[in-house]
Amino acid sequence: AREWATPTLKTSAFLERGVLTPEEFVLAGDELVYKCPTWSWSSGDAKKRKDYLPEHKQFLITKGVPCFMRCENMEQDLTCTAADAELDNGGEDDEWFVATTGNAAAKKKEEPLSTSTGLEDEFDILDVNGEVVESTEEINKEITEDKEEDAAAADDDEYADMADYEDDNILEDDDDAVISQNVVTDENAVDDNNILQTRTYDLSITYDKYYQTPRVWMFGYKENSSDEPLSTDEMFQDVMSDYVKRTVTIESHPHISGPHMSIHPCQHAKVMKNIVHNLIKHSDSETTDEDTNSESPSVEMYLFIFLKFVSSIIPTINYDFTMQVTANVTK
Repeated sequence: AREWATPTLKTSAFLERGVLTPEEFVLAGDELVYKCPTWSWSSGDAKKRKDYLPEHKQFLITKGVPCFMRCENMEQDLTCTAADAELDNGGEDDEWFVATTGNAAAKKKEEPLSTSTGLEDEFDILDVNGEVVESTEEINKEITEDKEEDAAAADDDEYADMADYEDDNILEDDDDAVISQNVVTDENAVDDNNILQTRTYDLSITYDKYYQTPRVWMFGYKENSSDEPLSTDEMFQDVMSDYVKRTVTIESHPHISGPHMSIHPCQHAKVMKNIVHNLIKHSDSETTDEDTNSESPSVEMYLFIFLKFVSSIIPTINYDFTMQVTANVTK
């Protein structure tokens, strides 16, 4: 209803607001199809076509996109990598012991130290400062306080929301964001013939008239069948956990039947505006005295920048947007 009542954007505001007109969406889509042939235009259901878009260019789609691992596993790998980096830096105060034994300790039920062990009778128990502890009650008290501090810190340690994507290097740090396509995380992912079995997704991009931006839709299929769809919970496994059921929800596709997983576009314009402004700023900083004409990204490059941003939300779904995006993103 909101889209029906919203007038169609006629004036370009790509650089100022991060939005697109329907004509600009088509231009950007044509460039994506040209540079990445795995994407194509679709006309969709004739009854659901939008009159502000060409009949045969209602939305973009790419099918059979591989998804080799779950986001949960990737997040765990990143956590382990960060811990390994700390070890490589030569941490002090036995921090390495906490990092390497944390998983084993988590499997055991934590219990207060018992006074029946007789440790006080055999040895002096020291605190972290080297002072003698008089009783195990003091130890248990310190353990409780440490747990409370850790819990409070965990509540504050969250991923940034989509609105906070203002990093100058979001389009350039490819090496840190690429997920190895050779990783197999499921024992059932390889059959008897050593053929890699992987989930696949159909991805589509529509134009949202109300938010005046592209919108991404995803529909997944199981590893052993290209016809058997994933459940809602299974599809959410392929989304970074911070966005599940918040930014990424299950909704009805405007052109294709059946519920799809979708990234809500309410923050897309703001994010794209920030990214484009950072690109322009970076371009200006590299402009020499001889070359005073810095260039802004062209609207045809919009979807390459947009898909790069989307990959931070669904990083294990390996769709094609392989054109290099740099500071001077001109056609």
